[in-house]
Amino acid sequence: MVAAESSEGETARIPVHLWIVGVLSLLWNFMGAYNYLASQLKLEFYMEKLTPEQLEYFYNIPWWAVAGWATGVWFALAGSIGLLMRKKWSICAFGISIVGLLVSTIHSFVVSNWYEIMGTSGVAFSLVIWVIAIGLFLYARAMGNKGVLS
Repeated sequence: MVAAESSEGETARIPVHLWIVGVLSLLWNFMGAYNYLASQLKLEFYMEKLTPEQLEYFYNIPWWAVAGWATGVWFALAGSIGLLMRKKWSICAFGISIVGLLVSTIHSFVVSNWYEIMGTSGVAFSLVIWVIAIGLFLYARAMGNKGVLS
């Protein structure tokens, strides 16, 4: 562990796992940002892998669901960057990303037939996204409580 001075002048230890979690979360959230951008920009090399039903779904997502998706993706990425910078605002960023994920999930599972289009693997992947999003929020909050984030 490495020592760092907190805003209160106390010395908090920076655990090695902060760097591991931070880098892994950054890579994970870069993938989410890439997926979002490729879908929204309708990049042919990316979209050609989808079925006609999946393409129709992505091309017809309402603005409020896109806004939720964008909020989830970009605030999660900001949270990862903040975590690596050891900033307490990363907790808030991860929290806001969960709100965006909730909006996006409401569209996918309540309003549309996304689960029918994407199948069991799509539902399972959605659950993984939720577990990681909540885990990152709780991890950042724990690091904030321990004085690792300032």
